[in-house]
Amino acid sequence: MGTKEEELIERLMRENMEFLKAKQAHAEFAKQLEELEKKPFLTPKDEMEIKILKKKKLALKDQMEKIMTQYR
Repeated sequence: MGTKEEELIERLMRENMEFLKAKQAHAEFAKQLEELEKKPFLTPKDEMEIKILKKKKLALKDQMEKIMTQYR
């Protein structure tokens, strides 16, 4: 990620509540995903949860990208 990109993200985190909430939720889903993927054995429920978390993370990333596009 370039410096301008990082600056934009930091600015949006200060100025745009929707972006901030999406960024925080994205980080929380990433943390949950990391914890699940650490398990030595995944149950079918774990595997389903991983798929759901990945889809939620992607949706949030798309939302953040859309907001960033408006500010560029």
